[in-house]
Amino acid sequence: MRRGGAVLLGLFLGLLRPGCGERARGQPLQVEPPEPVVAVAMGASLRFACRLACAGPGAAAVQWRGLDTSLGEVQSDARGSVLTVRNASLSAAGPRVCVGSCGNVTFQKTVRLVVYAFPDQLSVSPAALVPGVDREVACTAHKVMPAGPDALSFSLLLGDRELEGVQTLGSPEVEEEEPQEDEDPLFHVTERWLLPPLGTPIPPALHCQATMRLPGMELSHRQAIPVLHSLTSPEPPDTTSPELPYATSPEPPDVTSPEAPHKQGSMGTCCSEIHQAVPTEGGMAPKSSPTPGPAQLPTDLWTGSVVLALLLLSFLAYRLRKRCCCPDPG
Repeated sequence: MRRGGAVLLGLFLGLLRPGCGERARGQPLQVEPPEPVVAVAMGASLRFACRLACAGPGAAAVQWRGLDTSLGEVQSDARGSVLTVRNASLSAAGPRVCVGSCGNVTFQKTVRLVVYAFPDQLSVSPAALVPGVDREVACTAHKVMPAGPDALSFSLLLGDRELEGVQTLGSPEVEEEEPQEDEDPLFHVTERWLLPPLGTPIPPALHCQATMRLPGMELSHRQAIPVLHSLTSPEPPDTTSPELPYATSPEPPDVTSPEAPHKQGSMGTCCSEIHQAVPTEGGMAPKSSPTPGPAQLPTDLWTGSVVLALLLLSFLAYRLRKRCCCPDPG
């Protein structure tokens, strides 16, 4: 009975002792980077290294295998295998499997590659806010991938904190970008908000922030939305509008309007206007020249007066000479 119990105990302990394969399991595959999901930017490059050390006399054999994706460049030696993904495209995303063996024991480890696109290309609408006028704000991230809400999110910031009281208007709008030749399809995503009252003092700017979160990675981009303080005041229209009437010259109404009634007065006023017209035409006020009609009438009157005076002088001279030369006989 004791002998049977010893045999059973020996068999049980033998099952617990690690054999060659079990000792190899104590040396699992070592993959760098060690994360099960690795993100790489579109167009960038990444290296995966896989190594296996066997405890027994057998040499380790390591190789990379891809599932429905192109492998990339693989370099293997006795110490392990290195997989290099160059100029990553969206089609390169997917799992990569490293397979290693020690004798008859096989090990494997899977790494999933995620290719993302997140350039610093944010646009906002409106480009600047007018308090009390603009109530809705939109922010768009261009040429992004992945575009789902689990990877891409938006927030509207005041300083370094999210603006209180802001309301999101529906779900983000996802639209495909127009692809260029030989380019992977990308998307632009738009988030819209309804603004609360900004209060006083009015902040200088708000910021739209887009954040992409992937396993082991978080990136953010910001775009400022200036707040225009000057347009809240009516002073700019008031300073420009009254200048327009005063920009025109006020001289023509002042020169012509008061003098018109005096030209129809007596002879003295006509003569005074003649004397004033001479220096005006000579250079004192060359802007306005007198019309020939009103100036011709005083000249004719002056000429007629001179002729009458000459005739009167001739008649008086004739009478005086007749009186002096021919005395009265009485």
